[in-house]
Amino acid sequence: MNPKEPTLGVGTTLTAQQVMDYLKAHPDFFDHASHVLAEINVPHPQSGQAISLVERQATVLRERIKSMELKLAELLRHGQENDAISASVQRWVRGLFLHADGATLPRFLADSLAQVFSVPLVGIVIWRPMSAMAQQDWATNATADYVEQIDSLRTPVCGPTTISTATRILPEAGRDAQSVAILPLRVGAAPEAFGVLVMGSPDVRRFAPDLGVSFLERISEIASAALSRCIEPHGTGK
Repeated sequence: MNPKEPTLGVGTTLTAQQVMDYLKAHPDFFDHASHVLAEINVPHPQSGQAISLVERQATVLRERIKSMELKLAELLRHGQENDAISASVQRWVRGLFLHADGATLPRFLADSLAQVFSVPLVGIVIWRPMSAMAQQDWATNATADYVEQIDSLRTPVCGPTTISTATRILPEAGRDAQSVAILPLRVGAAPEAFGVLVMGSPDVRRFAPDLGVSFLERISEIASAALSRCIEPHGTGK
C-alpha cells in the first residue's frame, strides 16, 4: 500500500472533502487510472443527461473559452471606441489651433464641438471678454448669482435641464433638451470662471447624472485654454 494513500477503518465512509483533499494531494491520480474518467458519469449542465467526466470537463472548458472570447470582443470594442474618441479630440483640437480669428473662436469652438462629437445642442457664453470683442453674440453681462453658480462648479456636471439656469444658452433656450452637461470655463486652477459651455441632447441618457465626467473635464480644459485669448487678463473688463 502506498503510505501516502488514506486508510479507512471498517464501516468508515469517505466524505466529499476527503475525496477532494486526496485528489489535490495526488494530481497524477487520473494518469494512473485514466479508465476511471470514462466510467464516471455526471449530469450535463444544460440537458441533465448523464455524460462522462471527460465530456463534462470539455463542456466546462468550452464555456470558459466562450466567456474569454466575449471578454476579448468587449475589450476590442472599447479599444475601437477609445481610438475613435481620440481621433475626434485630435480633429477638434487641430481645428481650434488653425482658427486664427479670436472674435469668432468661441462660436467656432461650440459649432465644431457639436459636429465632431455629434452633440445636438451646444451653447457658450463668456462674461469677461476682451473689450474689442464685447459686442460678439457669445459675450454677455452675467448676473452675480449666475457667475457664482458657475464658479461653484469645480468639475462638469450632468443631468436634466433643471440642474442649472445655464441651460438657457442652448439654441432655442434648450427647449428640445432632455439632458445637459454644464462645463465651467476657467484659466487653469483659477477659482473664478470666465464663462460656461453647455451641451444638450433630446436623449435623456446622453448626459445622465451617473455619467462619468473625466472626458468632459478634458473638453472643458481644452476649451478654456483655447478661449483664454478671448478674455481680459487678470479679471479686468466686463
